[in-house]
Amino acid sequence: MMASSGPIRRKGIGIRMTSSTGSAAASNRVSPVRFIVGFGVVSALADMVYEGARSIIGPFLASLGASAAVVGVITGAGEAAALVLRLGTGRLVDRTHRPWPQTLVGYAMTAVCVPLLALAGGIALAGALYNGERVGKAVRTPARDSMLAHASAELGRGYAFGLHEALDQLGAMAGPLLIAAVLAVGGSWHTAFALLALPGAAALMMLSRLRRRAPDPAAWEPAARVGESKRLRLETGLPGRFWRYAAFSAATMLGFATWAVLAYHLTVHHLVPEAVIPVLYAVAMAAASGAAVVFGRIYDRVGLRGLIVLPPLAVAVPLLSFATVPAAFVAGAVVWGAGMGVHDSTLRAAIADLVPAHRRGAGYGTFTAVYGLAWLVGAAVIGLLYEHGTAAVTGYVAASQVLALVLLLPLARRRRPSVE
Repeated sequence: MMASSGPIRRKGIGIRMTSSTGSAAASNRVSPVRFIVGFGVVSALADMVYEGARSIIGPFLASLGASAAVVGVITGAGEAAALVLRLGTGRLVDRTHRPWPQTLVGYAMTAVCVPLLALAGGIALAGALYNGERVGKAVRTPARDSMLAHASAELGRGYAFGLHEALDQLGAMAGPLLIAAVLAVGGSWHTAFALLALPGAAALMMLSRLRRRAPDPAAWEPAARVGESKRLRLETGLPGRFWRYAAFSAATMLGFATWAVLAYHLTVHHLVPEAVIPVLYAVAMAAASGAAVVFGRIYDRVGLRGLIVLPPLAVAVPLLSFATVPAAFVAGAVVWGAGMGVHDSTLRAAIADLVPAHRRGAGYGTFTAVYGLAWLVGAAVIGLLYEHGTAAVTGYVAASQVLALVLLLPLARRRRPSVE
């Protein structure tokens, strides 16, 4: 069935009957666009918490006596947990059809674990708390994205996810800048973590209010879109087109550098003072915010063809970011951020069109795990190749992006993705 961003007025068997859908829709006291904006504010506040923590977790663990290897193990385990566990948490959403409890628990774990780092006096407790936040992200993300997909049914997938991501990135900018300000005036790591309790508490308050005003986001999506058909409801697998899309996404992420590698280059070559690194990261997040909205709109107009921009952006990152001229590596930060904006908005938006609604939890969980694990592998390869020179990195990135284009072109032939 060809997916569409507008409502489908076809009779069919869905998860809930049309009459109950209308009744459930009446229980939502906000419009879909206000729901998306509200969730964007929640995500921005949560981003202040965990992006603020992420920006200093390495130096903080080092201050507790951790070696570089220990820092790598702790943070690597956290990222792996945040990705792999979504394979289970995504399917849990599909089984329970209750995304709100899972979302609340996930955000609560972030709001609690990060500020408690202010009390950590040893490596073990600090590592457990940091990774507890990462587990919280795995718990909430598939449930949250499933609700955003329902709200995006009539707004346009790209616009809805782009708007959410743009707001989200405001928090990703504010968190590191807040931490930088605390440290600049002589505050300690512990003080910085403690202050992150404020946006965490605000996120939970906003989330609770949003749940009361929109208890059933699925009601915004017509029953025909939610259920598709009796055949689809009985299916347990994900469509073949989804797996081909996941393969493209994995290929492009194999050649997309992480911010840590870019910041490492700037630091070891003494290109900028260390205090400037969080500021450049904030600039990248500003670029991500703008790109999320722009390319979300492009996706709504041309579908997967709009993702053709990703491989060239990925190739441009090492060419610019590994330069020694300030104008070049600042431009590299902007290009890297723009790529992240497309990844975190448009790539997510397409899943809502590629996967039947009753399987979206599994779809989002599986896609994010594949995407994230590919990025981790790619980041490791890029880090190793960097030791042999930036030319080796650029060659590897270019090769991976050629593969990504080969995988994308067959998918981009149709204007809109569809569920098979």
